[in-house]
Amino acid sequence: MAQRRMSPAGASEKRARTTEALLDAAERLLIERGHAGITTRTLASEAGVNSGLVHYYFGSMEEVLVQVLERFTDRLIKRQREMYSADVPFIKKWEMAWGYQDEDLDSGYTKIWLELQALAWNDPDLRERVARVDAEWRGVLTEAFSKALADYGVADRFPPAALVPLVMTFAQGFALERLSGITHGHQALLDWIHGWLKGLEAGASARAQTTGAAKEGKRS
Repeated sequence: MAQRRMSPAGASEKRARTTEALLDAAERLLIERGHAGITTRTLASEAGVNSGLVHYYFGSMEEVLVQVLERFTDRLIKRQREMYSADVPFIKKWEMAWGYQDEDLDSGYTKIWLELQALAWNDPDLRERVARVDAEWRGVLTEAFSKALADYGVADRFPPAALVPLVMTFAQGFALERLSGITHGHQALLDWIHGWLKGLEAGASARAQTTGAAKEGKRS
């Protein structure tokens, strides 16, 4: 994701530290109180800086909050790309991804992501920024799923253009319910998906063995 934080080239070290302190404080407050509970005064107090610096450095409170989301997302996108590039079966990557889902709930990222989506509903400019974050996640999943579905030989029946939005909306619904204390049916659905992936893994393995045997036969 492109750098968007308002610390221009050549900015002083003090300004850079203050900017990061405000973003760190806004991240904590978003998790603890939500965007409706954050004012310029509370943010500045949490960061230990003069309240006038919030608008001086960022221009608006909304800019602070969306940069919190972008900064947090940058870290997780890097983590996700590294995970999907690992040389392990896709089913293992899927399991790791759902482990990260729990990790992101615990860290507060999921709440920040949903808070910013709600804040953007009535703000077209903010909505565009949030949509860019969404596109980052879709890009990661599209790349990973396209390869896996091709390896499984089912890309024609489960095109990434349809499966990625399905998984993303499912994941957000899962997170939203978890934040509301609802878990009914979640494990049953994950178990079903795991079973489906195991079947795809078995099919791909059988095809690989058949292809290997056929090549060996031609050489004999």
